[in-house]
Amino acid sequence: MAPASVALLLTLLGFLAAAGQIAERATPDPRPQSRTGLIYGSLALDTARAPHWGGSRKWSSSHSGIYETGSAVHGGKPQHDKYAGDAACLSCHQDQSNSYVHTAHHLTSQPANKDSILGSFRDGSNVLMIADPATASDDPGLYFKMEAKDNGFYQTAVAGWPGQLKRRSERIDVVVGSGVRGQSYLYWHGDQLYELPVSYWSDGSRWINSPGYKNRTMNFSRAAIPRCLECHATYIEPRSLDPLTNHYVKASLELGISCERCHGLGADHVSLHRTKASAPAGSTGEAILNPGKFSRDRQVDLCALCHNGIRSQELAPAFSFVPGKPLDNYLQPNEGDIATHPDVHGNQVGLLEKSRCYLSSPKMSCSTCHDVHQPERPAAAYSNRCLTCHQVESCGMSKTMGQKIADNCIDCHMPVEPTNAIISETAGQVMRPKMRNHWIKVYP
Repeated sequence: MAPASVALLLTLLGFLAAAGQIAERATPDPRPQSRTGLIYGSLALDTARAPHWGGSRKWSSSHSGIYETGSAVHGGKPQHDKYAGDAACLSCHQDQSNSYVHTAHHLTSQPANKDSILGSFRDGSNVLMIADPATASDDPGLYFKMEAKDNGFYQTAVAGWPGQLKRRSERIDVVVGSGVRGQSYLYWHGDQLYELPVSYWSDGSRWINSPGYKNRTMNFSRAAIPRCLECHATYIEPRSLDPLTNHYVKASLELGISCERCHGLGADHVSLHRTKASAPAGSTGEAILNPGKFSRDRQVDLCALCHNGIRSQELAPAFSFVPGKPLDNYLQPNEGDIATHPDVHGNQVGLLEKSRCYLSSPKMSCSTCHDVHQPERPAAAYSNRCLTCHQVESCGMSKTMGQKIADNCIDCHMPVEPTNAIISETAGQVMRPKMRNHWIKVYP
């Protein structure tokens, strides 16, 4: 029997041993089964960015001092009451707020509903067939069915042989991913948060095995750990200091990347302007952080928290990073040369920093091209930013293409490339997302 079939058979035997009834929910293993999986933000199918630790290492109480004002926790204690929420920003910052709600950052996690889940639940489009149980002989069959019920949307795994089928069904509670490239889904089991085995792939509008999951297996036990959630939610309060925990205070979950992830906690700022009171002692005059006033390095660090994929070894707990502070105090700096092509998270910052444009332009940052308050434009539209420094005539292709070359600098000098770090194997098909290389240069 093939190894994949053995894995599925073991899973089935586990169901038989653990479940007195088909509908009974087995208690999942709280440890992550793989570091590859979630579909993150607008980027794509991503790794879980787990810390490079084994076992059950925990943050000791000595780390409590690392939290600072502006982060989600302060003095080692959650500061959930310091959140103002995006709605509080709307009255004074209407233009930015109205456009930001349509961005991939804002939509990188959402409650599960008919509008947020992009995959189809219609008959004929709601089944991911891995191996048909109806024709299974030596090896068990397996398929997943996406079902819309009165109390929510479900993923149901059906595995086995004719007349010997077992089912496992879990409700989709959280949508992760804006859908630019895809989505993954999370479910709650008590106060534990897990990833579901089926994801949605925007290219082809289809259901697929969640990346990193072995084909012909139905794994409902991949834990969603704090560092994963840090790049896809504004905040969630873990119930322990274990960086691999997936036990959370459910009510603390703030979905999406909100205004306060970049501007710091906003309750004092809102109170200041509503009461016309003095700013709290030790704060800036506005009691809020303005990334536009950060140095270039600190602006880029803010983006690199989530857009520098190979920096995954944490020096401090998730959600403790403060905008405007050095990222090197929070994540282990890169050692040695970085990859020259997009890795699991695209590594936009690491590749940008290798670019001659960046090295020659002391003021160039991510926001030189990207307006975080606005939805992303088509890639070619950023060519006008290139032409603020470069002349069309300086491009070697201008002699053959003429002025038309000004319409699209991006696809030549920042090509889209497949990543080898994110792979979904689904029923014999291998799928890899494509990401734009942010190393700006002349490519062969």
